[in-house]
Amino acid sequence: MSGPRAQRLSARRAERRRVVRRGAMVAAASVVVAVGTVTGMMSAVGDGRGMDEARPAVTSSSRPEPLHVVPSLPPSPSPSATTSPSPTAGPAEKASPKASASGTGKKRRTAPVSTRLYRHPDSQVLDWVRSHPGDPRRAVIESRIADQPAAVWFADHSPETITSRVRAVTSGGAARGRTPVLVPYAIPDRDCGGYSEGGAPDLAAYDAWIDRFAAGLGGGEVIVILEPDAIAQSECLSVGRRADRFASLARAGRVLKEANPRARVYFDAGHSGWRAPTEQAALLRQAGAASAASSDGVFSNVSNFHDTADEVAYDRAVLDALGGPPGLGAVIDTSRNGNGAPADGAWCDPAGRKIGRTPTLSTGEAGIDAYLWVKLPGESDGCKGAPGTFTPSYAYDLAR
Repeated sequence: MSGPRAQRLSARRAERRRVVRRGAMVAAASVVVAVGTVTGMMSAVGDGRGMDEARPAVTSSSRPEPLHVVPSLPPSPSPSATTSPSPTAGPAEKASPKASASGTGKKRRTAPVSTRLYRHPDSQVLDWVRSHPGDPRRAVIESRIADQPAAVWFADHSPETITSRVRAVTSGGAARGRTPVLVPYAIPDRDCGGYSEGGAPDLAAYDAWIDRFAAGLGGGEVIVILEPDAIAQSECLSVGRRADRFASLARAGRVLKEANPRARVYFDAGHSGWRAPTEQAALLRQAGAASAASSDGVFSNVSNFHDTADEVAYDRAVLDALGGPPGLGAVIDTSRNGNGAPADGAWCDPAGRKIGRTPTLSTGEAGIDAYLWVKLPGESDGCKGAPGTFTPSYAYDLAR
């Protein structure tokens, strides 16, 4: 059969397959409780993106572009994507790879802590929504970004206020029975002197800042994304300075978990287009990520664009290579990976991107504890707006 009739029949068959798949997705999603937002407002509208086959290993460990920070209270930095090559997006609606048996035979959680994420009432996107009631883009930005939960960043070295600022977020989450996501981002020599340079003046000051940060964690459930890029982007440090940084990160994990045993601390694994899993695992091990006293696992794809399927496969490979206790898991930033990473490796507000999977603590993927929006969609990398600032045109393009 050929011609228009065959085309219509093919379209109807494709639609039936989509309906079946969509029904399965809705059934799985029905167990997830609606989530709120945090100072970076993490919302997504389903996946809606092409997925590539998971790559068995990463090629080169190209240097990332810097993370962008805008000083605010609380700070809302905007880590950028890296410049590593990325695969071309594959066919739409390809399922994530299923959990493979670990070589170590370890069992991992499929979901940490509670099932609800906290929406913090302060963020740049919420400020914009409140002050632009007549903007025609408002409804889309509000429903798909501002109404969702995202991480709260703490990017300035302000020891005198850090405890109270952290406590304001964690107490808000505890009062609502929801889990906030916090990002301490003040490691010295941050971003190797790039656009997001800054942080504490030295590691002694950083250690003291972390102590004060931990004092604000309270006793409720909380997720801590510990220092994006601090491990994956450590090649600019000498061997000795890298060892000192890693010792400070391991200490930070211990301090955070001692201050609040319900805190879940995740360490920097870069992303699937950066270092090989075994190479990244070796760095993570030096930084204490394999120790239950410091770590609950790893995070990947923060402020990047790589497909969720790639990140799932990569994180599992990192965890297998890392070793450590069986409970270690991974969290993935899905805030801007709805169309995957640009084929040309563009990192600065690249065109054609879209928001990714809705933030959740119930991923249904073995070893993957959460999909989070660590980067707030709409905060610019520095090309469509000032670095770290909310840019409504960019947010609208990502959300619609």
